[in-house]
Order: sequence, then C-alpha cells, then structure tokens
Amino acid sequence: MKTFDVPVNYRSPLISAIKKKRKESDRMKKDFAPTLLDFGPVQIYLARHFGFCYGVENAIDIAFKTVEENKGKRIFLLSEMIHNPQVNADLKAAGVEFLQDTKGKQLMPFEQLTADDIVLIPAFGTTLEIESKLKAIGIATEKYDTTCPFVEKVWNRSEVIAKNEYTIVIHGKPKHEETRATFSHAAANAPSVVVTDMKEAQELAKYILGEKPVAQFYEEFKGQYSEGFDVANHLQRIGVVNQTTMLASDTQAIADFLKETMIKKYGLSEATIKDHFADTRDTLCYATNDNQTAVIGMLDAPADLAIVVGGYNSSNTSHLVELCEEKLPTYFINSDEKILSKETILHYNFHNHTELVTEQYLPTKEPVKILITSGASCPDALVESVIKKLVGFYPNSKTIEEITASPLSPEGGTKA
Repeated sequence: MKTFDVPVNYRSPLISAIKKKRKESDRMKKDFAPTLLDFGPVQIYLARHFGFCYGVENAIDIAFKTVEENKGKRIFLLSEMIHNPQVNADLKAAGVEFLQDTKGKQLMPFEQLTADDIVLIPAFGTTLEIESKLKAIGIATEKYDTTCPFVEKVWNRSEVIAKNEYTIVIHGKPKHEETRATFSHAAANAPSVVVTDMKEAQELAKYILGEKPVAQFYEEFKGQYSEGFDVANHLQRIGVVNQTTMLASDTQAIADFLKETMIKKYGLSEATIKDHFADTRDTLCYATNDNQTAVIGMLDAPADLAIVVGGYNSSNTSHLVELCEEKLPTYFINSDEKILSKETILHYNFHNHTELVTEQYLPTKEPVKILITSGASCPDALVESVIKKLVGFYPNSKTIEEITASPLSPEGGTKA
C-alpha cells in the first residue's frame, strides 16, 4: 500500500512499534484481539486497529505538501480536511482558510475567490454543484482533490446501479459532508433518497408497500430526496449504498430489511430479486470495517472502562463509542487534556452533543483495566498522550520504554 509523508508530530513511537509488531505477527489481519500494555497497576487494552486510515493520510499528505509548495498563494479548504481538531488547527496555523463549516454554512463567499487561488477538496469529497462553481471561477481542483478513494468507490457503485435504472437509497447522516457529496453524485445519475437509520428505513418501506399516503413522503423526507422524486415510480427498483463511516451492522440490517420489503411487495424469489433490488454489497471502507471489528474484539477483554479518542464531529469515531457503550462505561475525549485528574474526566456525549464532567471514573482497585481506541482521523500521538496521562497517575508503573521493548506474548500475540 502507498505510504504518505505525514507530519512527525502526528506519529507515536509507542503506537508505531505496537502496530509494527502486530502487523508482523498477523499479516492477514485475522486476529482482532487487543494488544495488552501491562504497566502493572494499570493495564491498557489497545484495539487491534485504530487511528489514521489510508484516506486520511492521503488527505493530510496532499494538504501539507500544497502549503509547502505554494508559498505566497492563497490556499483554502472547502471545509474541515478531516474531523480532527488538531489537524484542522494545524492547517489554519499554516495559513489555510476555510470556505465552509462542516454543515455547509458559507464562511467566505465563493465570489471572493480568483483563478489564482488554490482550493483543497476535503477527504469527504464535495458536491457537483460546488465543483461547478469552482470551475466557473477558473480554479482547477483535480491536483488538490483529497477525496478518499473509498468514498469515490461508493460514487462509482451508485453510478453502476443507476445505469440499471435503480433508485439509490443512501444510508447516512443527511448533514454530513460525505453524505451530502454522495447524494449529489448519486442524484446526478438516478432518483435518490437518504435514510438516517433503521427507523427511517421502516418509514420508507411503508411508502413502498403503499401503507402511507404519497404526499406525506415529501414532508417526512424533506431535504433528503432528489429533485423530481416520484414516490409511486421511483421506489419500485432500489439499491442501497452508504456513508463509508456508518456502523456495518446497521447498514446491513437496513439493506436486508429493504430487500425483504421488496420481496413482500412483489412476491420475489432469489431468482427474481434483481428485478427490484440491486446487489450492491457493502460499501463501507476497509478502515471502518477493521476499526469496528477491532472494537468488538477488544470488548471481549476484561475491563473496567473504555476511552475513545477522536474529533467530536467524527462519524466513524462516534460509532466506536456506540459499540463500547453497549458493554461498559465509555468516555469520548478529543485529547489527553480532557483527562483533568485521576478523579475527574471531561468527556463528550454525542447523543445530545454536550460535554459533561464525570467524577471517580477510574476505579480504586488495581490493576485498573482500560480499553482504548481512536477514530480514523485521530493522530496516534494523541493516543500515546492519553496513555501517558493515565499511566502517570500510577507512580509504580512500568515506563513506556519498557513496554515498547517487550516482546509479543506467545499466547495469541495480544500482550506487549
């Protein structure tokens, strides 16, 4: 796989050493058990896969090279490069300006841009409408397009099923940059509609089955369907794709449910299912799959709590939190600074979008056992900082250097 030139301050000697050891001992990625970092009074179970993915490293590489190679030029980002506050702050510090916020609100009018300006397309991609606006100004975006190849894979899949006259159902968050971009590309080729979750998929099914009045659809799914969408005709043949960072199990459940809905509506068999339902297979990216599977594997470990590190507006990170919350107390933080002390932690509730303080989050017993993972846009250096902060609360702990030098355990390769 291609390697990227990512700023050294995002790297972590500890995490790099652990990932190298795990890769050498499990090249086929079949072992999703966590790595145990036994510091003595505190034991850290580190997920098998976490942190920067291919698409994120590619975007960061292009962005910082663009800054370095274009001194004196105005450089803009359409919105956040990725959903990580440190990376976006570093780009701003380097002189990069943002044109929009993450919800698409304009921060600077496109009319103020000139053909001499550089505009970076973020990893989430962008809409065809915005691409057209930039081209009309004379801005060439191809060289500075950091769209993740796995997002483009979804666009390509959508185009293929559109050619076969299927309507595209997108499982995603309607206001998320990636879903807005995917919807734009899908809608250019076929009727399209976004469903946020299973509840919305169930409501969509009622229109397919004729159980709800057609007129109600346009209010219920306002802002989530393409122009000219005809409920009576456009829900007869459908295919499901997704925002690449959604929970794999959720997307599969929605696709299976809508497939069963079409079978019920049209009395289909396995031989005739393609007449009304496209076989799109899973369109999650490999990193989303690996990170989610690694969390599921990590949750088998005996632990007192979980800490998930990443940007608060990161979709893939919030889904890792969601998985952990099903099993044990979970704290979602974006840096080690949120760990205020051994007694107090400031963490994010992504359900209601608020930060809250929890006291006595660490149990008084020893060893304390903590699960740790991070989102695909989180630098490994942040994870190491979190580990160091936690270990620092226990004076008799082993050092990072001792842990790094430890061989992998022969009992399944889960101890460092």
